[in-house]
Amino acid sequence: MFNTKNLSPQQLSLYTACLFSLPICFGFYIVRPEWWIAIVAFVITFIGSYALIQFTLERFIYRKIKLIYKYIYQTKATKREEIYYKNILPQKSIDDVRADVEQWAARKKEEIETLKSNEAYRKEFLQNLAHEFKTPIFAIQGYVDTLLDGALDNPAVNKKFLENAARNVDRMVALVSDLDEIAKLESGEQPLYKKSFVIQDLIKEVYETLSIKTASRHISCSIKKGCDPPVTVFADKEKIKQVITNLVSNSTKYGKEENGHIVASIYNTDGKHVLVEISDDGGGISEEHLPRIFERFYRTDRGRSRNIGGTGIGLAICKHIIEAHGQTIHVRSKPDVGTTIGFTLDVSEV
Repeated sequence: MFNTKNLSPQQLSLYTACLFSLPICFGFYIVRPEWWIAIVAFVITFIGSYALIQFTLERFIYRKIKLIYKYIYQTKATKREEIYYKNILPQKSIDDVRADVEQWAARKKEEIETLKSNEAYRKEFLQNLAHEFKTPIFAIQGYVDTLLDGALDNPAVNKKFLENAARNVDRMVALVSDLDEIAKLESGEQPLYKKSFVIQDLIKEVYETLSIKTASRHISCSIKKGCDPPVTVFADKEKIKQVITNLVSNSTKYGKEENGHIVASIYNTDGKHVLVEISDDGGGISEEHLPRIFERFYRTDRGRSRNIGGTGIGLAICKHIIEAHGQTIHVRSKPDVGTTIGFTLDVSEV
């Protein structure tokens, strides 16, 4: 069957002119049964109706469609675009134009949704940032005001208040330092200095560095059985050390409160990449929080998290460092079972 859905303006004009001319041709033949008169009438009617229909389509329909396309692109037409509007656009069917407009509308809708999402994230980030700074600032202000009001002369409290104020200053310094680092990571201002090193040795080094914290909570740190054979990776050693330190530190804070276990696993996945995972046996994370734990300042339990300490940016920094290496980071967790955070690295070719 003849399909009229995807006709171009020229084809539509030809088709309509033909349908219009045939009855006139037969009418002339009926009035005066001579074929040459009928054929001349058909040709004249066909040419005239085709020109009229084509002019109407061009003048009143495709001129409006040109305006739609110019609105879509929101720019003054270049010479190349004028050629497109003059020669290519008229070849398109109405369905093609509709598809273009629908595609443009879908893009705009996606852009609007992205802008809304970014705006909501920006507002939440600013609220969290204000809160993170407000807490230590108010604490420092309270201690200083109390000391100025007379507690400075009281040896029973003056040193304690100064120590508390100093801790809050340290917290603010750590927060500013983390914000500065993540800003540099996002902008690409911190270059990577890659070299080959054994990942197990780096994990053991981190365990040793954090041994005082883990020992105070009777937490054991180990490398999973079977993952002991040395695996050499190619990455920025200091930045990967920071990632592992953040992950082990988080496992210490949020893992099992007493007699917990932190286990590192190393797997050679495909001969080109290594999967490194840090697992704990703590309370775990609810499923609804998992997609957002790498966001800045996002906390699954805000009150408990702030009491434990930290800036709330550690996992965000981990994510940026791993992605700067062109790798991926992921999380698996189940309440009352524990949490595992893993990332990939390139295997050293040396």
